[in-house]
Amino acid sequence: MSGHPILPADPITLPLLPLRDVVVFPHMVIPLFVGRPKSIKALEAAMEAGRQIMLVAQKAAGKDEPKPEDMFEVGCVSSILQMLKLPDGTVKVLVEGLQRATTQSITEPGEHFVAEVTPIPPETEHAPEVEALRRAVTQQFDQYVKLNKKIPPEILTSIGGIDDPGRLADTIAAHLPLKLDAKQAVLDLADVAKRLEKLLDLLEHEVDILQVEKRIRGRVKRQMEKSQREYYLNEQVKAIQKELGDGEDGADMEELEKKILAAKMPKEARKKADAELKKLKLMSPMSAEATVVRNYIDTLVNLPWSKKTKIK
Repeated sequence: MSGHPILPADPITLPLLPLRDVVVFPHMVIPLFVGRPKSIKALEAAMEAGRQIMLVAQKAAGKDEPKPEDMFEVGCVSSILQMLKLPDGTVKVLVEGLQRATTQSITEPGEHFVAEVTPIPPETEHAPEVEALRRAVTQQFDQYVKLNKKIPPEILTSIGGIDDPGRLADTIAAHLPLKLDAKQAVLDLADVAKRLEKLLDLLEHEVDILQVEKRIRGRVKRQMEKSQREYYLNEQVKAIQKELGDGEDGADMEELEKKILAAKMPKEARKKADAELKKLKLMSPMSAEATVVRNYIDTLVNLPWSKKTKIK
């Protein structure tokens, strides 16, 4: 744990910092930008007393003045690595998550929150099923990274070097773009087997979504390529016709379109006529095939579609 000793499951009192839209996991190093006066005071108090602070996510990020009941029960005892006051009055702080902890009580004796917390020591022994779950989670995360271009593939190297199943679960959870409640649900689970099961379920769901997105992107790309190809071919035909002095062919096509419209064909016949006209536009007017298609369209146009015969 980066050289930090494991905290025993004895209550300790620490300054508390409520977080908006962020869940900090053990072993996670993350920069935070802090602007609320009460939160800045909590950081200053922590800096004066061993640099340890309790980080807890707010249930609703929009609440500017959260009360104890507005915070989740499980958070992370963390260490302040760096703290920098910015010109605009806010503070940039680099923190490292150390250990899960349960908040027993939150008070406000002065200018910031103070919490009595009970650290949750990590499991040191694991049943065989934990190793099976660890492998399944690793494989699923590997697939997730290959599908999600936003996560650098280098993360797989770093994940591969983690032997401890609990730490592996926390590291993967920290890298997933999950909603706050989903991340908090992983943090809440001290039992490593249950944590890995939860993470596996979340990963499978995310992979399913990414696979659907990939199929949609592929379909859209193919459609765009088809449209671009048709446009390019049409432009080529127009250019060739212009070079051959067949510029009047465009007007001829327009006249043919008008005739098809005026013929008042049934739906199926109209569909066939439109398809043949589209084919004709892509052909050289001088080709034998174009003549055949043109004659076919003329035949369709000249049939008495709208005339009725009286049967005596």
